[in-house]
Amino acid sequence: MRSKPATPSAAVLVVGAGPAGLMAAGRAAELGARVTLLERNPRPGLKLLLTGGGRCNVTNSAGLKDFVAAFGPNGKFLYRAFSVFSADNLLGFLKSFGVPVRTDPDGKVFPADDKAQSVLDALNCYVSRGGVEKVTGRAAALIIGSRGLEGVRLADGREVRGARVIVATGGLSYPGTGSTGDGYALARQAGHTIVPTRPGLTALESDESFIKDLQGLVLRDIGLTILVNDRPAAQGRGELLFTHFGVSGPKLLVLSGAASDALAVAGNKVELSLDLKPGLTPAAAAAAVQEYFAANGGKMFASYVKAALPASLAPVFERRCGIPREKQCAAVTAAERRRVAQLLADFRVRLTRTRPIAEATVTRGGVDLKEVDPRTMGSRLRPGLYFCGEVLDLDGITGGYNLQEAFSTGYLAGQAAAEKI
Repeated sequence: MRSKPATPSAAVLVVGAGPAGLMAAGRAAELGARVTLLERNPRPGLKLLLTGGGRCNVTNSAGLKDFVAAFGPNGKFLYRAFSVFSADNLLGFLKSFGVPVRTDPDGKVFPADDKAQSVLDALNCYVSRGGVEKVTGRAAALIIGSRGLEGVRLADGREVRGARVIVATGGLSYPGTGSTGDGYALARQAGHTIVPTRPGLTALESDESFIKDLQGLVLRDIGLTILVNDRPAAQGRGELLFTHFGVSGPKLLVLSGAASDALAVAGNKVELSLDLKPGLTPAAAAAAVQEYFAANGGKMFASYVKAALPASLAPVFERRCGIPREKQCAAVTAAERRRVAQLLADFRVRLTRTRPIAEATVTRGGVDLKEVDPRTMGSRLRPGLYFCGEVLDLDGITGGYNLQEAFSTGYLAGQAAAEKI
């Protein structure tokens, strides 16, 4: 059976028109390469339009070391990319296309009009200015001939030829935008290892009986620790939201990677420990409990819990303590007081699984970094093949870091591919 006609041959073929792919295509074209941009959706950048609730947190004002640290142990892979195309470079790029930005007190950087569309318009202008050809269709396989990599075959049988192929297909989060894991199949075909994918920056589920009783409760400025088999795996301080399925909130999302990894291993006990009074040391918390009980001996134990905790959490806390709510404070024993203080510092919520990866902010896992050259984003296994963006085993914390990673790795991949021609 004869294949459908091929498109005109390009020097650089970019698969995926998200932020990484658009940047890669634009940079390669800027350097004079003939570029074809392949996107499965009718319009590019659909996922970009969803970022930051449509406001698009493009980057962060943090320094290079903080950017690297935001990606954990894998962050060192990004030194070169962040150096070649930094946050400052990105802001200059946006300004050159008429997109001013503003920086919030927490370091997050947004387009001044709070519109992701403005950022997408700048990227579209970049690729259009370079004369990038756009082809719509889903990539099905790499074309590997006797001379090496020759392009991509689409699901409908068409062949899109390119001497250099940049895979920028994203991960598995928000599949409605086209992120359905196509890039992993292309990478495997080229012999690459895929680190198992799982949700990153995700809410977590719990089967605790009290979860629905706490639905909608927001606990602000509390200590949060992910425990794996009773050992701390990640910790921070911030806000927690109880939902109908478990827990969420900005700080919880940042810590969720440790839980996601642990929950992927059968037999692990994974819990969220809440320090409800993080401003107090354990000794100070015990002293505060003792002081209240001594001064309010005639009151019921329930009165203390009501004064110390939000209304919906109070009955849950009482049951955990195992102290009758009508018991007078003066009758509460020393052992019971220690239990109260201990629970204030370490109130545990059993975690059972992450939310589905389709709901996650980013994908954890992806193309193994050991098989990619951080100086070029080029494959160490297949000459002419490059990777950038979320398809790589890179996921950072919230705050604009992940978008900057997409822009930086895309820029570097496009530059390296063009320079190799």
